[in-house]
Amino acid sequence: MKKVAVVYWSGTGNTKQMAEYIAEGVRKAGEQAYIFTPDRFEPGMIDAYDAIAFGCPAMGIESLEEGEFAPMFGECQSRLKSKKIALFGSYGWGSGEWMRKWEKECNDAGAVLMGEGVKCCGSPDEIAYAECLAQGEFLVR
Repeated sequence: MKKVAVVYWSGTGNTKQMAEYIAEGVRKAGEQAYIFTPDRFEPGMIDAYDAIAFGCPAMGIESLEEGEFAPMFGECQSRLKSKKIALFGSYGWGSGEWMRKWEKECNDAGAVLMGEGVKCCGSPDEIAYAECLAQGEFLVR
């Protein structure tokens, strides 16, 4: 059975909801999903999972949350080479630039991105729900 870690930070609950939907997609595909916040996940855990979904909303000038998520993700980056990962998050304004920058960082680290990052403006609607489920299922293929 495949194991997927879903690691997220959420300020308003939108990205948390997306994390739960991705985990639901993993479970619908018959595999195991484990949800973590940044304070519960560390780089040494990466090898224990077949794939990882990282989620963080856009903050400030379209960047990752700097207090908890960005430091944790920065420590994980050097261990992502050849690892299947997915990205997701919500935003309240802007164009989604934070996701494009984040995807580039992951590609530069040698990660295997599983499709484009899932993003939604505000709380996840039915379209975001479907995209999150699909991303969870896609992670275990």
